[in-house]
Amino acid sequence: MAKFRLAGLFGKLRLGAVLLFLGILASTSALAMRVSPMVSELTTSGAGAVARIEVGNVGSASMPFETRITRIDFDENGKLVETPADEDFIVFPPQGLVPVSGRQVIRAQWIGRPDIPTSQAYYLWVRQLPVETNPQKIQGTDAAVSIDILYTMKALIVVAPPGAKPDVEVVSLTPEMIVPPALEGEAATQGEGAAQPGVEPRPGLKVVVTNKGNRYALMSGAKWVVSGTDTSGQPFERTYSNEEVATLLGVGYLAPGGGKRIFEIPTGVALDPAKPLTMRFIR
Repeated sequence: MAKFRLAGLFGKLRLGAVLLFLGILASTSALAMRVSPMVSELTTSGAGAVARIEVGNVGSASMPFETRITRIDFDENGKLVETPADEDFIVFPPQGLVPVSGRQVIRAQWIGRPDIPTSQAYYLWVRQLPVETNPQKIQGTDAAVSIDILYTMKALIVVAPPGAKPDVEVVSLTPEMIVPPALEGEAATQGEGAAQPGVEPRPGLKVVVTNKGNRYALMSGAKWVVSGTDTSGQPFERTYSNEEVATLLGVGYLAPGGGKRIFEIPTGVALDPAKPLTMRFIR
């Protein structure tokens, strides 16, 4: 069993990976809503227990919005599970109206347990409300036909106890034929790590990892190095860059406290399961 320790190695998200993970719902046109930062890391007490998230309106009309909090978890196959968790935070303001070119800062303060044993991940939802703010439309004087697009964006909030660290183990490596996961542009609609429809299986590797630490890990935060022997007897080694891992798997969020995930990555050649096979993670 391969094992490695992570001391903050996966603590930061790159923007491209963040967009994969958060699954922003938007049209293909320019967003009328902006939310920043997309990721906030909080402590359980003190000044670090408050997230300050700015909502900007770059549209052509005033933007009413509301917020809500959900706790997020993943099963071992990467399926996202969201649970309402408004009781863990005080959010102010919970609703608001952002003028054109204006901004509104939302404060989300942790009021959950100060002694949580492991880090916990949440989404702060910012949802545009279907409330008409154009006076001409309200009065019925604007006869033009229009289509209104409502935006919903999610900011990731992670709350961690002091000194929390991930402790990730590679449980197993199994050569098998796989269908490569969806590419980055498809991930938002199909889900993180979803298979590409209509693609023939190809040689790959099934990777099972678990996190026994008390802090989450992001598996796209490191390069993956696979070493082994192919079925023709030739040595095999391949390094997957951060960007390649993010494209194949999303950010690869791995929950703390025994969280387990199964990932499948293409290798290009069939590997011999009877020969030693290793995987390591490097910066």
